[in-house]
Amino acid sequence: MDERLIDLGFAPEELSPSQRTQLDESGFAIFESVIDPAWREKLQQAFEQVFEREGEQAGKEVSQVEGVRRLADLVNKGEVFDQVYLQPALLAAVWHVLQRPFKLHSLNAHEPLLGHGQQVLHADWGGARETGTYHVVNSMWMLDDMTADNGATRVVPGSHRFPGVVGEEVEDRMAAYPGEVYLTASAGSVGVFNGSAWHSCTQNSSGQQRRVLHCAFIAREHKQQTDQREYLNPETDRRLTPLARYVLDV
Repeated sequence: MDERLIDLGFAPEELSPSQRTQLDESGFAIFESVIDPAWREKLQQAFEQVFEREGEQAGKEVSQVEGVRRLADLVNKGEVFDQVYLQPALLAAVWHVLQRPFKLHSLNAHEPLLGHGQQVLHADWGGARETGTYHVVNSMWMLDDMTADNGATRVVPGSHRFPGVVGEEVEDRMAAYPGEVYLTASAGSVGVFNGSAWHSCTQNSSGQQRRVLHCAFIAREHKQQTDQREYLNPETDRRLTPLARYVLDV
C-alpha cells in the first residue's frame, strides 16, 4: 500500500483471496453491500438534484451522450460524494491492481434511458498495453439494481491481459463478444474492474432505472480525466481532509 496514504491515516480493508483472484484473472470483481441503504438513498437524491439543477449542461465537464443521463465532476457537487473516492476496500483494490501510487481520475454518473446506452467495446486505458503493468482502475457504484436488461456493463474476462487494442482486434465492437459476461448485482454493490479490460455499457431494454457512479483512479504519473486542481471550488476546498487532498491531487 502507498505509504503516503497510510501516513495520512488511511486504513485499508483487506481483500479476500477470491477478490484478489478475480481482479488478477478476470480483471473485475463485485464488492457487495458497500453502500448502506441510508447512504444510497442520499446518493440517489443527490443524483436527481444535480441533474435537475444542471439540466442541459449536465455532464458537460467530461461528455454528454444522447439518451443517457450523465453527470460529471461530482467531487464538487456535494459532500455526500466525499466518501466514494475514499472507500477503504475500493482503494485497496486499486492498489492491488496498479501496485504504485495513484490518484482520482474522475467521479461521474451514468444512467442509460429506455432504448439507449449501448456502447462500443472499449478499454478505459488507451495507451500502450503491457501484461502486468496497469494504469487505470474504474468502479461502478450501483445506486439501483443492475440487471441484464437495464443496461448492465458487459466485460470480457481476462481481456486486461490481451496484448492487442480492441479497436484493431474487433471488427464490430457493438456486437456481443465471445465469453463476455454482464456485471449484474443488487443496488448497494460496487463493481471494480481493471481499466485495460474490454467492456461497455449495454442497452437499457426494460426502462428500469440504472443509476451508477463511475469512480475511476489512475497512476499518479498520468493526467486526470477531470483535473481536480482546475475544477476545485472554495466550498469543496474548505471541507477536504489531508487524505482527500492527496487522493484528489490538490
